[in-house]
Amino acid sequence: MTTPDTITNAHETMRTLLTEMVKVEASDLHLVPGYRPIFRVHGRLIPTTWDAVEPDSVSAMINSVIPAAKASQFEQSTNMDFSVSIPATEPGEHFRYRANAFRTGGNVCGCFRFIPQMVPTFEWMGFPQHIARNIGDLTNGLVIVTGVTGSGKSTTLAAVMNLFNERGGYRIITAEDPIEYQYERTDHTIITQREVGVDCDSFFDGLKYGLRQDPDVILVGEIRDRETARMALSAAETGHLILTTMHTKDAKGAISRFVDLFEHSAQDDIRVQLSYNLRMVIAQHLLPDVDPTRRRALALETMIVNNPVRAGIRLGKLEAIESAIQTGRADGMIRLDDSLQGLLSTGRISKETARRFAKNPDMFV
Repeated sequence: MTTPDTITNAHETMRTLLTEMVKVEASDLHLVPGYRPIFRVHGRLIPTTWDAVEPDSVSAMINSVIPAAKASQFEQSTNMDFSVSIPATEPGEHFRYRANAFRTGGNVCGCFRFIPQMVPTFEWMGFPQHIARNIGDLTNGLVIVTGVTGSGKSTTLAAVMNLFNERGGYRIITAEDPIEYQYERTDHTIITQREVGVDCDSFFDGLKYGLRQDPDVILVGEIRDRETARMALSAAETGHLILTTMHTKDAKGAISRFVDLFEHSAQDDIRVQLSYNLRMVIAQHLLPDVDPTRRRALALETMIVNNPVRAGIRLGKLEAIESAIQTGRADGMIRLDDSLQGLLSTGRISKETARRFAKNPDMFV
């Protein structure tokens, strides 16, 4: 049986594992001392045939692929996001991964997520075409894609960026941590991708200085703090289209989380500003398929900011926002439970899965 300790070159060990990850169609690789390397395949954790890895082996393997620009940072911190690129089997091609290195119990651990070479299409993702068109027709404002970790937020935003790239006529700037998908160059669109910690100091800096680079569209990898949230609102208000992500379980939760980033005395003003500049919130879930060999199914809730939603945001009434989503089908909104019903009726998910994620489980008795 192969063990990491029997392979002296830590980098080659990582290359072997990351290449095997692609072969078995895994989305993630987990490296934790005391455990075998484990893949996540279509949402399920699958142990590899390797033996449990030792702390020194994991540390050496992860340090062998951290970019030089970030290596010294990880020595001083407990977490580090970065990207990894390794040669593929075809000459000139590379496999790319998003990685997070972290410490637990004093030991180094890592999680690596595979990034497809091509940006997935909306059809492949199961993303509604009318929502994609709605985003593509926007010229300004704020669009938030939300969901738990691993719900496909970055993939959705990459497909949207690719839509603008293919249409042409846009100056696009991204601030990402790390850079994930890379876009083909076209004659009529300019894209500059900046990696936090390498090309800019923070999402805030990437957004702040990006506004001085003649942008039409700005992708901010995530809104995590008050300064970035304030700058995103200001940029949307001054005629730019800002796309970003947050971590909440539903659309109305993105509103409350955004507002809660600010001090209490400023929240009324932020609600008013958000009500005028927010255009859409998309809340995503990736659900296990009834067939464990198939990729996970995308369920989503979409909130398009119409007058009832705008009033709910301004007044801070989350129940009014939820009600507006439930009755907003004519404006193109999608209820989560309707999305689940569609997946259930086409045989993608089980009734038990639908009930587990539904807002009204009684729909799926």
